[in-house]
Amino acid sequence: MHAAPSFTIGIEEEYMLVEPRTGDLARKVPRSLMPALKKKLGATVSPEFLQSQVEVGTPVCKSVGEACRELAALRAGVAEVAARHDLAIIAASTHPFANPHGQRITRRARYAELAEDLQAVVRRLLIGGMHVHVGIDDDDLRIDLMNQASYILPHLLALSTSSPFWQGMDTGLKSYRLSVWDEMPRTGLPHPFDSFSDFQRHVDVLIDAGMIEDATKIWWDLRPSARYPTLEMRIADLCTTLKDAACVAALFQCWLRMLHRLRLSNLRWRQYSNWLLEENRWRAHRYGIDNALIDFGRGRAVEYAELLGEILALLSDDAEALNCAAEVRHARTILRRGTSAHRQLKIYHHAIKQGRTKEAALATVVNWLRKETLRV
Repeated sequence: MHAAPSFTIGIEEEYMLVEPRTGDLARKVPRSLMPALKKKLGATVSPEFLQSQVEVGTPVCKSVGEACRELAALRAGVAEVAARHDLAIIAASTHPFANPHGQRITRRARYAELAEDLQAVVRRLLIGGMHVHVGIDDDDLRIDLMNQASYILPHLLALSTSSPFWQGMDTGLKSYRLSVWDEMPRTGLPHPFDSFSDFQRHVDVLIDAGMIEDATKIWWDLRPSARYPTLEMRIADLCTTLKDAACVAALFQCWLRMLHRLRLSNLRWRQYSNWLLEENRWRAHRYGIDNALIDFGRGRAVEYAELLGEILALLSDDAEALNCAAEVRHARTILRRGTSAHRQLKIYHHAIKQGRTKEAALATVVNWLRKETLRV
């Protein structure tokens, strides 16, 4: 019998550094920035692949509310230090108009190896995401819940979208980030495994063949963390609005508790092939919350709003038990007023209607992202 999981939670976010005057992505980041960030925020902040990005991670938290308060402090702290270096931050999975060409890679051996290994693919990696860790202490239980949790990943992606633009173009996708990310190897939905040892055997094949050093280079949408006893959800875009981030994290945490609750009653969530789940992943990638996803139990497409209502009803007991009912209910607010992607597009098209140039309209979007990133 497995011990009850801790269901602790931690959230990682990847911000972009922009020039306040132009809104463009920072081309030259002072070497003093990261030491200053480390001095203020300690181990909760770290460099990313590109010098124009910064990653933060909350401590292990007992609730989503606690994690959200930590994130608010981290966003404010990074913004404060960045401002002292004539920079600002935005929380979005793509920059509305920046060009990846000419971006400088952070000086680290790991990043240099990635650049050499992945070539043009990694040079397009001008994206950021949100990763949510939930504590599942037992190795085999972690794998069992991962197998079942793949079902909900497209639904979470749809609710988090923040990357409709790429290099100044309205892509028509709510999460263009996924188009860039999927060019990387070892991405996409996780493969099902019989046990943790089965998972480890597969990882060891790649390690022994010299393809990867360890499991940190497996970049699935959901993975057993190589560093912590957690399941790490990686499919979500980086939510611009802090309450949206808390909502998506809470839904993932509640979904895992619900799956464990089923297990205690000798029940399981039905597993579907990745081939089928990929269809919902694409629809969330393309449309976000604006269109139907497939309800495989009913065998037909169902509008996202109806699916969300069913999810919220299913998770109500879990949300109460995990003290995140308010965060989960916020999903209805996102549905009503749109994700960051919707709001960016609305701001852009409104500026165009007012007679602004395309460049000025995109700069207006960046200004909104700067303000919304720091709104508590």
